[in-house]
Amino acid sequence: MTALTGNGIAEALNDKLAGLDLAGRLALVAELGGRAVFTTSLGIEDQVITAAIGTGRLAIDVATLETGRLFKETVDLIDETEEQYGIAITRYHPVQDDIDAYAAKYGLNGFYESVEARHACCGVRKLKPLARALEGASFWITGLRRGQSGNRADTPFAEYDADRNLIKVNPLADWDIDRIKAYVTEEAVPVNPMHKRGYPSIGCEPCTRAIKPGEPERAGRWWWENDEKRECGLHVAEAAASPLPAPSVA
Repeated sequence: MTALTGNGIAEALNDKLAGLDLAGRLALVAELGGRAVFTTSLGIEDQVITAAIGTGRLAIDVATLETGRLFKETVDLIDETEEQYGIAITRYHPVQDDIDAYAAKYGLNGFYESVEARHACCGVRKLKPLARALEGASFWITGLRRGQSGNRADTPFAEYDADRNLIKVNPLADWDIDRIKAYVTEEAVPVNPMHKRGYPSIGCEPCTRAIKPGEPERAGRWWWENDEKRECGLHVAEAAASPLPAPSVA
């Protein structure tokens, strides 16, 4: 099979996914060949994807980054979701030596003091575990949506992640929050009870607050920082196309 650039594969897949519903999008990725991994934060949109994977019995691995500082409600939801859909959600934890090294340099809660320290914490608790979760993967499925923040307004259905040399698939890119909530109600999808308490986007407990009326969905994440485009680094790519062998999406 001829090797194509990662961007070329992603563009072809993006076009095909655009014409499918959620179940069709996920089924297509599962059938392409190669390991497909969905990383869930247990947020409401991620629960929609997990429900579709579990209901369809699709060959997609489901993983979560158990950072060690999640809300109890989030941790409890992992078990509830596994039981409801009969699936296993693999938990990826940070390495204790990395946590100790971070604490020695910045302090356990040093992320409040500087953007550098916060990114370092995300690196230890999220990025390094994510790298383990995606080992050997050809496709990385996420719950990114265009309506989550201005920084995500142009989210495609498929894109090439040059840093990780895989295709990143965002099957809910065109779904708004009302559609998400309707799906959850119609399909009886279990969700984090904190959503009803003003937490539309839920990360680690020290770094998440409820949002105020009129604020964007992700305004409660790292609220002490001024950058409106703030991210943890999971979805910040330094992309440059390079050859990537992959299954045909024609």
